[in-house]
Amino acid sequence: MKPLSRPPHRPLDLGTLFDDLEERGTSTAVRLSRPLDVAPREGIALDVPRVAALVRQLSGRLALAGVGPGDRVAIAKRNHWDYVLLSSAAARLGAVPASLSAHLEPGTLEELLKRLAPALLVTDTALLGAAREEGRDPGVHARRTLVVDGPAEGALSMDDLDGAAVPPSRRPHPDAPLAIMHTSGTTGTPKLVVHSTRTLMRRLAGFEAHRWPVLGSRPDDTVVSSYSYAHGRALAWTASVLRLAPRTLSVITSADWAEAAPALELDRPTVLEAQPSTLRSWQRHTRGGSTPFDRVRLFVSTFDALHPSTVRDYLNATGHRWPLWTQGWGQSETGPLTFRFLTRRSLERDQGTSPTTRDLGRPVPGRTRLRAVHPETLLPVPAGTPGLLFCRTDALCLGYVGEEGRWRSKLVGQWWSTGDVGSISRTGAVRLVDREVDALTEGGCLEIEDVVDERLPEALECVVLGVREGDPVPVVATDSGELDLAAWRNAVADQPAMADPVVLTWDELPRTGTGKVRRGELRDLLGLRPGAPGTGRWT
Repeated sequence: MKPLSRPPHRPLDLGTLFDDLEERGTSTAVRLSRPLDVAPREGIALDVPRVAALVRQLSGRLALAGVGPGDRVAIAKRNHWDYVLLSSAAARLGAVPASLSAHLEPGTLEELLKRLAPALLVTDTALLGAAREEGRDPGVHARRTLVVDGPAEGALSMDDLDGAAVPPSRRPHPDAPLAIMHTSGTTGTPKLVVHSTRTLMRRLAGFEAHRWPVLGSRPDDTVVSSYSYAHGRALAWTASVLRLAPRTLSVITSADWAEAAPALELDRPTVLEAQPSTLRSWQRHTRGGSTPFDRVRLFVSTFDALHPSTVRDYLNATGHRWPLWTQGWGQSETGPLTFRFLTRRSLERDQGTSPTTRDLGRPVPGRTRLRAVHPETLLPVPAGTPGLLFCRTDALCLGYVGEEGRWRSKLVGQWWSTGDVGSISRTGAVRLVDREVDALTEGGCLEIEDVVDERLPEALECVVLGVREGDPVPVVATDSGELDLAAWRNAVADQPAMADPVVLTWDELPRTGTGKVRRGELRDLLGLRPGAPGTGRWT
């Protein structure tokens, strides 16, 4: 009897991702903290064949809405994993999905849609209604608009496109534009980053899709994520995790504990990846007796480094004997550039007068190179000396939509400016100081923020804003919106001189879709003079 042949191990492609996984027999259970906005009747429990069928149906709907090869499809809606499914459906047609966070201000969303000029805008009633109330109808910048959760004037609904025929799939050239995502926009209008199949799926997702010791998902793992699925990370994460076929993939769409807790209790994670603001929000639930984090063997922190106290609480919350915390540093344009691993023991060893998680580890050998240069001469600086950080990576994006000159201005030969200031040791270890645009004349705002978090437990968040003239202005968020000034001064007595803190509540801090503080908007909120000590040339 002839043995059954195994399905071919195809390279990762976004448009056919779920078809290929179904053909391979991937048996991962998919669980959602709430039903998909594009398919609410499917409930919260899915499997790979059902997701593949949904993507095929969505591709038919997009085609019936007029989307064809080469067109751009803008997606701006409430946060959910269906950003990934819509992106896959668009790519299946040969179109280029562009994911835009619903957290964008209407004016910013309008500017990005103007740059994109999409054939179709996929949105929801809440975002569309809010933008129209401000006189900024996002639909005017697209040929057509599709609303996923109900009817809206001048727009298509999902029911209008029901029963659409499923078109054949397309596999784009590896170096053609595949997907567009925007940067965080902490200092201004986000950039629209263009990635290809080679940079996003082969270099980034493909690297993670190996079953690396400890880091790779195992067949018995429950892998849980919670972050902005409008971010390009969601595409790479979905592809790499499902290629490794863990027992369960669980998606939590909100930091709201009322939604997150039932999902975490139902599928207690062994691998947990979440954005820093979400982990910070959940931190209070790591303490006490049994917690939903008691099975985690691997924590993954993306988008930003977390304060040492937060890392410590999560590592202490799990009953795993040797839990590991993976901290990555990178950008939407490049993907991860360095990795660092933290353990209970390493945090105890590093705990001192100035604790920090700004030591970012080292580049992955053979994949990424880094160097620190003088910000004016662009010549390399000595080991251990802070400088502007440049990288070389095969995962570098193709460009910025509508800002090609800006993208090219950040290239110096084959080296790309990250816009970050940091030092590189003789052994290649990277220590982050600041964003160049936020750089202080003395010390680093990031390390000061770590120190404040460690010494002032009532501080939920600290943001240090540099000013061109005078001392930096610290902004501290507390539960009550109040802070003991004497305790503050004692905590920062050995730090660089700063103005007295401005005290706000957590909710008063303006944030991006990935939870980062919008420093530019915070400056405006506080009435600070525009500008900071940095040049802003490399943002």
